[in-house]
Amino acid sequence: QVKLIESGGGLVQAGDSLRLSCAASGRTFSRKSMAWFRQAPGKEREFVAGMTWSGGNEYYANSVKGRFAIFRDPNDDNMYLEIDNMKPEDTAVYYCAASEGLYSAPYIYSRDNYPYWGQGTQVTVSS
Repeated sequence: QVKLIESGGGLVQAGDSLRLSCAASGRTFSRKSMAWFRQAPGKEREFVAGMTWSGGNEYYANSVKGRFAIFRDPNDDNMYLEIDNMKPEDTAVYYCAASEGLYSAPYIYSRDNYPYWGQGTQVTVSS
């Protein structure tokens, strides 16, 4: 089991930057792929960014390329999502996800491939 806890969400203004954190505990050594998803009100949960934990390969949804950056801290088991130039359409609950499978595109984009999820952190962007 891998336990995930997101933090860093809040109310921001358009144009601001924000960093979300995902703290992992439990069988963290078993995870091979991690990702961030988001779910806006009335919409499906969608992939925004993912990475392979050991190799550091990064994947992004086309809608967020250039503004979102996924990375890990080599000194701990945390994963981060840096969001620049925030827009009102970034408003959503952001979820951290982990898998013991090693994925590349397109499999890393699918929420069905992630058995471990955090509770989510709300991000609201005002215009």
